[in-house]
Amino acid sequence: MKAGEPEEFIVDGRRLDGRKVDELRPLKIEAGVLKRADGSAYVEWGGNKVLAACYGPKEIHPRHEANPKRAVLRTYYSMAPFSVYERKRPGPDRRSMEISKVTRQALESVVFTHLYPMTAIDVFIEILQAQAGTRCAGITAASVALADAGIPMRDLVPACAAGKVGGHIVLDLFDIEDNYGEADLPVAIVPRTGEVCLMQMDGNLTQEEFEQAFELAVKGCMQVYEKQKEALKKAYEKRGEEQ
Repeated sequence: MKAGEPEEFIVDGRRLDGRKVDELRPLKIEAGVLKRADGSAYVEWGGNKVLAACYGPKEIHPRHEANPKRAVLRTYYSMAPFSVYERKRPGPDRRSMEISKVTRQALESVVFTHLYPMTAIDVFIEILQAQAGTRCAGITAASVALADAGIPMRDLVPACAAGKVGGHIVLDLFDIEDNYGEADLPVAIVPRTGEVCLMQMDGNLTQEEFEQAFELAVKGCMQVYEKQKEALKKAYEKRGEEQ
């Protein structure tokens, strides 16, 4: 047992934060929160607080990065120095670069980039407060920001993780489970088609455990998807009232 590791993760069917094994943390999504961005979103997911902003399509700089057949989607994931208990050094690191890349790959699967050749679409994801699952929260926020900017997309991209803690498969790990659990499986999907546009795994699962965790993560994604649509609907209704 690691130092600080709880003796039990699930007691009487409840996790350490009071949730059931298949229950999401409280999730709140708002669209259109930044006036100076073309599109934006704010996500509170458990202890995570995430802001995403979209700019574009716009003229691309440097020009040599331009693609004559499609827009270049650029994603930038970063964690604020104050987002974690021990102050994080400012600037990009290997983890933020890796998450930026997988976020871009997930979103590229739905954005109609071919409609905007020779341009750039930039999405910035800032983690203001972290409590495990920030890549899923970031992808979820970025997808809403793109839609809020009016970027044509096949669908939104919701993301959610499942994992294994104390021998149990659970949905949406929080920080203690993430730190001491046996496995973590972040998943992002395209709900209308069922395509998987992100799947990563940290830790070890049997085939049966993997299938159970994957199914649970997809169910979580569908719950996130409903919240994304609600947030965009509210933003559009608000704009309609203001006009």
